[in-house]
Amino acid sequence: MSDIEIARAANMRPISDIASKLDIPASALKAYGHDKAKVSLGWLTQQPTRDPARLILVTAISPTPAGEGKTTTSIGLTDGLNAIGKRAMVCLREPSLGPCFGMKGGAAGGGYAQVVPMEDINLHFTGDFHAIGAANNLLAALIDNHVYWDNALDIDVRRISWRRGLDMNDRSLRDIVTSLGSAVNGYPRQGGFDITVASEVMACFCLAENLADLQTRLGNMVVGETRDRKHIKAKDLNADGPMTVLLKDALEPNLVQTLENNPAFIHGGPFANIAHGCNSVIATKAAMKLADYVVTEAGFGADLGAEKFFDIKCRKAGLTPDAVVVVATIRALKMHGGVAKDALGSENPEAVAAGCANLGRHLENIARYGVPAMVAINRFDADSDAEIEAITRYCADLGIEVALATHWQDGGKGATTLAQKAANLADSGKAKFHPLYNNSPSLLEKIETVARQIYRADGVEIDAKVLAQLTSWEQAGYGDLPVCIAKTQYSFSTDPTKVGAPTGYTLPVREVRLSAGAGFVVVVCGAVMTMPGLPRVPAANSIRLNEDGQIEGLF
Repeated sequence: MSDIEIARAANMRPISDIASKLDIPASALKAYGHDKAKVSLGWLTQQPTRDPARLILVTAISPTPAGEGKTTTSIGLTDGLNAIGKRAMVCLREPSLGPCFGMKGGAAGGGYAQVVPMEDINLHFTGDFHAIGAANNLLAALIDNHVYWDNALDIDVRRISWRRGLDMNDRSLRDIVTSLGSAVNGYPRQGGFDITVASEVMACFCLAENLADLQTRLGNMVVGETRDRKHIKAKDLNADGPMTVLLKDALEPNLVQTLENNPAFIHGGPFANIAHGCNSVIATKAAMKLADYVVTEAGFGADLGAEKFFDIKCRKAGLTPDAVVVVATIRALKMHGGVAKDALGSENPEAVAAGCANLGRHLENIARYGVPAMVAINRFDADSDAEIEAITRYCADLGIEVALATHWQDGGKGATTLAQKAANLADSGKAKFHPLYNNSPSLLEKIETVARQIYRADGVEIDAKVLAQLTSWEQAGYGDLPVCIAKTQYSFSTDPTKVGAPTGYTLPVREVRLSAGAGFVVVVCGAVMTMPGLPRVPAANSIRLNEDGQIEGLF
């Protein structure tokens, strides 16, 4: 059966039954049909933190076209934890429409390790992303409207940095000119769109602790400069209040279930290659009040998602993770070992061993944060014993435990060994979390720290103009912010063809963007785009309704 057929055959329980597993009363639910609901922020605020609440991060090796299954493993691990008697739930990001209709596909898991209702989750879900996009574009409209009506703040139209947002891949909107036509349409200027999941509104949404904190963050977003180079913030335009109104309902976390009727929060969805790649702080902290073990994932490989989870989300939210599970597949390791995609079906333990250099580097990086890690081998039927032995032998030499998992095929029962080992690791008390750097180094020093220690670059290439921009932000009081690197997910470097564990290169910084409300500086490296484009043959070409009104081609 296909993923969508498995999801449609699921024996879903009413969402009130799922909530009761977490002792959430029906009065605290805002139902969206019978199978999904938002949980009241007011009720969540009143709940005490459970003790102990173990936080387990699921991350992965550098992604390849062969697939790793990080989200699938997060769901399988959660089902496995519940299968061995643990009170566990998973916290995931909401999928973006861009990848669903582009190339990457949905993000609700796969096989017998899925969250449901899968089609709803992958499409409009509860409308959170629409609210985020509307808030983003309300601010853009208020900026241009202010300039049109006398510009009392003396905004320099050449230095408006705020971009509009759209949750779709559309390369034609990356750079545009607005307000053409006549004087009644405003002042023509250059602008552009980012995909909604890369917007600062999304970042503020996911890092906010509550509605008041959200409004403060939104108000502090820098949208441009005056002619004498003073920052203009969203609150200067009185935009923070109406933006918060648009996001009021969206900020409540979304409760759904796995195929095995275990609870899941799916909330927020910043990309990890161009944003900070983690689900909302509100959902994670709520889960830690409601369950004993909370499984969460961070996007793409550990060099992107895990680094930002540690250095941005945990730093900002005061979270202390207890364990990390690094997902790898035999197929992906063979690609990192130099095997072409069309040759992955042939047994090749030597290539697996060579590809383990990528896995090893991620494990070394995680150790820098003081959090213990283990490896989950997301097993495929074609994986040979010799290939599996190559990974286990490599990890044994590093002192890292390995667990085979077959959750894609077998659901939670295929992840019970993984679950027991992950729970033991989280309960071990070995975690002594600390971020990679503290707040005091300069912004350039922070960029260089990530480049050298996480990516293993020899240094950073940065234009004098970009460096001057960093210096000006430090002088304005933003020097203590962490950095959020935007780069390709396929390599430690900015060259997606350099798989494995490349060295002997520098990290080219193309531009920097101040996300003062979210509380970090975005560092755009290489050719990565904050508005992706569609592939030559987008997935949208195959998506349609059949004669029974069911969706086909979503996967």
